[in-house]
Amino acid sequence: MTDFHHLDHVKEQSTSKRTLWITLLLTLFFTIVEVVGGIMSNSLALLSDSAHMISDVIALGLSMTAIYLASRKPNSRYTFGFLRFEIIASFLNGLALAVIAIGILIEGIKRFYEPQEIDFKLMLIISSIGFVVNLVLTLVLHRSMEEEENLNVQSALWHFIGDLLSSVGVIISAVIIYFTGMLWFDPLISIVISCIIFIGGSRIIKESFLILMESVPAKFNLEEIRRDIGNVEGVEDVHEMHLWAISTDHYSLTAHVFIDDKIQPFCIILAINETLKEKYGITHSTIQMEHAGIHPHGEYGREFLKHREEKHQEDSPAPVQKQAMT
Repeated sequence: MTDFHHLDHVKEQSTSKRTLWITLLLTLFFTIVEVVGGIMSNSLALLSDSAHMISDVIALGLSMTAIYLASRKPNSRYTFGFLRFEIIASFLNGLALAVIAIGILIEGIKRFYEPQEIDFKLMLIISSIGFVVNLVLTLVLHRSMEEEENLNVQSALWHFIGDLLSSVGVIISAVIIYFTGMLWFDPLISIVISCIIFIGGSRIIKESFLILMESVPAKFNLEEIRRDIGNVEGVEDVHEMHLWAISTDHYSLTAHVFIDDKIQPFCIILAINETLKEKYGITHSTIQMEHAGIHPHGEYGREFLKHREEKHQEDSPAPVQKQAMT
């Protein structure tokens, strides 16, 4: 039997699966209702919300796919498993949010110059139903996030926060139009909604992009970790160090260390791994032990050997000179 890793690199997130299934089914139902209502009422605010709901259905479909793929074990080709698809799906979700927001903004500006008649009663009924649905879904997703950290659920939560605000905006718009007749308030609300949606989408894009670029996760201080590894007995220098997230809450670290050849290297590795696990929660690390004389690393290695020799000379006691006997 082939063993590709000592860790499975899988995510079994039952809470997230259940939450996303409930959310997907309710969203699909209300999307149909809102699209029909938006067309019949001729409300841009309602249509913009329905367009966002369509993106929610697509986004939730991607999220479900990501969660099921994340539960598959690694193989000889995908040795890290399929966890990274969660991040790819989140990036696409964030991108969809941003594109939809720009589309709503453009249409809203057009309607400022060409106001259109609106069936405010139908608009109010549909938006009120939408408010209740979106409020329930937002609370469900928020509770799921508190139980299990998942960037897909977080991106879905941002979708529904946008939907909730959209529903509030459409209700306010319908009431104001009814009492004042100011049709331009409908596109104004749409523009405000589009800005909120764009902010949420850009945050998801940024977070998923940083993971895809294998940047150091914001929760970690690389220099602090380097110092802690350097303080392990037998470690003389830490270099070629990398720390990245495979997926949310799954981190990997690699580092090269020059070691004192008088100390058992297996003990050093054990101490480093314990430090990473206990202090930072990093359980997947690859530490390469090196002897500075054999693995010099060019100018860096030569400078290390030079400084080590200078330190040894400083630490060595000065020779005692014997006085000549008279």
